This record gives sequence, structure tokens and C-alpha cells, in this order.
Amino acid sequence: MKFGDFTDRGLDKQPRDRWPWNEHKLNSYGYRCREWEPMPDGKKNVVVLGCSHTFGQGLKDDEHWVHFLSRHNTLRLRYWNLGVPGASGDACVRRLWGTQQLLDPKIVIMCWPDESRREYADPVHFSVEDDVKNFLHNVWWVEKFAEIYRCKVFHCFAHEVRQNHPDLKGLNILKDYTLKNCWPYWDSRTQREQFEKPSLARDGKHFGVEHHKRFAELFLDYFRLKLR
Repeated sequence: MKFGDFTDRGLDKQPRDRWPWNEHKLNSYGYRCREWEPMPDGKKNVVVLGCSHTFGQGLKDDEHWVHFLSRHNTLRLRYWNLGVPGASGDACVRRLWGTQQLLDPKIVIMCWPDESRREYADPVHFSVEDDVKNFLHNVWWVEKFAEIYRCKVFHCFAHEVRQNHPDLKGLNILKDYTLKNCWPYWDSRTQREQFEKPSLARDGKHFGVEHHKRFAELFLDYFRLKLR
């Protein structure tokens, strides 16, 4: 089924010859994962959606958080990084529904971009309240996808955290931590050296490998027993 940009089988092709896509190893559709045609046999498919931070802009193939996450439970799980530079929450949800007959995901991990982003621009300025409403609208569609296709959903955030909103009670949400705020940090056992500045990727803009590695560790600490 397909109407305009919306389909239940297919993902939009990314401009592989343009920056920043052309700086990274991609599949034929421009995503930072293996080819899905033909689809490998066996294992549950895990789709990870998000913006440039999930894509891993400015980082090598073994430096972004989806890479670190994808080393977990590899006998049962196969990971697909569907992060896209500049993506909005709206676009992430649209791509999720496009995976239904393409990848048939059994686990969905949504790393939400900034709430202020919209896939389709509107000349009217959106308020913070509008951003929250749109975010909750997108969460609804993700959870509805999981309900219909009987898969697990996990939510996390690149920047801000909305886990305390009452409508999100009971969802699988990585609380307190985001890709942004997880580094630098200090504790007496694992990180005794104090850092005062964030780690940056080679582009000097996106978060560096220290952010990504710790974010994946925090995610697994929180959801390890459910990722199977």
C-alpha cells in the first residue's frame, strides 16, 4: 500500500552522493546498515530510527551508538540503523511504517530528535505546546505500530527528555539520560578522570564516540533483559 510518501513496504532513498552521506559507508538506499534485499534468514530484526546522531554523522563505522548496541545478543538479533541526518520525529515515524513489510521488525528503538523539527514545514511558528503535542502524536503512532504488529518498542532521546510526561507512563523509556547529557560524567568506580567539555565527532558539531559508547551502555543497562 502506498499513498504519496507513505508506504508499508519501502524506505525513501537517501542522496548517497551528497554530504554528509558521502562521507560514510552506506547500503544502496543510503542507510548505514547492510542490504535488506535479499533479506537474511533467521534472527529478529531490530530497527533503530533517529536523526544524524543515530546515523553517526562524523563518526567511523565502529564509533556510533548503534554499532555498540548491535553487539548485544547477536545470536538472536539483527540490527538495522535507519538514522537519517536532519530527520524529524515525523520522518522517523513514516520510515517505521515503511519497514512493516520490508524488515518486519520485532523490536523498534526510537531515538527521538528535537521536538521542534517537522517533516513538512509550516509558515506559522509552532509553540512549545505544539511541539509537545506533535511529539505525543508521533509516540502514539509508534506504539500503535507495536500493538498491530506485536513488537517491542523502546524510546530514547538525542537531546531533551520527555519521560516525565504523564501520557508516557508505562512505556519503555530510557530515563534521565540522553545522548547529549550522558557525557562528560564522573563516578568513583568507572570514570575517575574529570572532563569539563563534551566529546565531539570529527565534524566538530555532533557528539563524539565517548557520548555514543556510554549512551549504548546506559541503554543496555536499562533494557538488556528485554532485548531478546
